[in-house]
Amino acid sequence: MSPTPTVTPELKALLRRVKLGRCLDTLPERLALASTAAMGHAEFLELVLADEVTRRDTSSADRRARTAGLDPSMTLDRWDDTTKITYDRSTWNELCSLRFVDAGHNAVIMGPVGVGKTFLATALGHVAVRRRHSVHFERCDRLLKRLRASRLDNSHDNEIRKLLRVDLLIIDDFALQSLDAVDTADVYEIIVERHRTASTVITSNREPVEWLGLMTDPLLAQSAIDRLQSAAHELVLDGESYRQRQKPGVTNEPVDAPPPRPRSSRRRT
Repeated sequence: MSPTPTVTPELKALLRRVKLGRCLDTLPERLALASTAAMGHAEFLELVLADEVTRRDTSSADRRARTAGLDPSMTLDRWDDTTKITYDRSTWNELCSLRFVDAGHNAVIMGPVGVGKTFLATALGHVAVRRRHSVHFERCDRLLKRLRASRLDNSHDNEIRKLLRVDLLIIDDFALQSLDAVDTADVYEIIVERHRTASTVITSNREPVEWLGLMTDPLLAQSAIDRLQSAAHELVLDGESYRQRQKPGVTNEPVDAPPPRPRSSRRRT
């Protein structure tokens, strides 16, 4: 068996010069694999470049997820499917396919406090980011507060345009509290302008029929909610609190006692 090639300083310098320095993270093991598997030059080069493409795609998705406001811990692979929460799996699988995003449809995720609505909505955002859709996630009260503030510096139209441009807009905790005339008008504009052209996901503890009573202008409210629902998948969650499963636990591992404090050498008088 021939010895495994080593990564020379010259090779390291060349990789860094052509901005492939991250290849060095996996290059030694790839060289070892190439040696044991008797890979050809082209096959080895393809393997190394595939590593780099995967690394760049992952890094890019992470950056875009942060820009979108997505919690990095709320991804599909981290969802605890053993929890006693019920929901329609066929509807969820359809949402995960992101066909609703391609079609410009919406999703409304409903259920009591703590069952994982925000988690699932965020997970959809991560899937969309990895498929190179533009995504924006924001809690409803913060979104409306930000839009209200934007009226003071004349940036409101620009902020609305940003919300209309994204492929997937996720509004979390919608209708937790009453919406005044200004908030109702903003919600109306966002939903109506995005209707069947871009996708919106809304999570709420309340059903859509209850939203009407919380919005100041009944006509705008009815018009917005009717459009949203007419193009929406509805996912209802029920069961035990998902948050309770995320509480920190107590381990039985022994904890090292702190070292004794040294005594002062100074004599008391």
